[in-house]
Amino acid sequence: MGEQKVSSLVTGGGASAGPPLGPALGPLGVNIMEVIAAINDKTKDFEGMKVPVTVIVDTDTKKYDIEIGIPSAAALIMKEAGIQKGSSTSGTEWAGDVTMDSIVKVANTKLEKSYATSIKSVAKSIIGTCVALGVKVEGKTPKEITAEINEGKWDQKFQ
Repeated sequence: MGEQKVSSLVTGGGASAGPPLGPALGPLGVNIMEVIAAINDKTKDFEGMKVPVTVIVDTDTKKYDIEIGIPSAAALIMKEAGIQKGSSTSGTEWAGDVTMDSIVKVANTKLEKSYATSIKSVAKSIIGTCVALGVKVEGKTPKEITAEINEGKWDQKFQ
């Protein structure tokens, strides 16, 4: 038969043998609890966030591979800001504030999956996400911080 893929969005560190994963994995003959444990181990850094996961099962040997995606930039920023959701009126009300170090951390997480060439350009797109969420950076609006990045003020952070 070859290989079969099961893709799902799981809560980081909180996957279970229930739907959607358990019923999808059951017919493939793998040890479901073992696969779930491996997924939870690989996603524990993204606790509480929705993480895209793909389990690739070789139906002949019952060997499996687990690919973990990266949560959305919005989910990563909310985790850094310690907020559950963004501002409902972004631009007028601010839901949180993150440091430039947080922006760089999120940008580095995203960089490996992005086509951008520099951490600086990824950071600017992450700051764009902050606009939508109503999250300030270093106490400044995303617009102000983007202007500072363009002026080179934060270059030491993007080494």
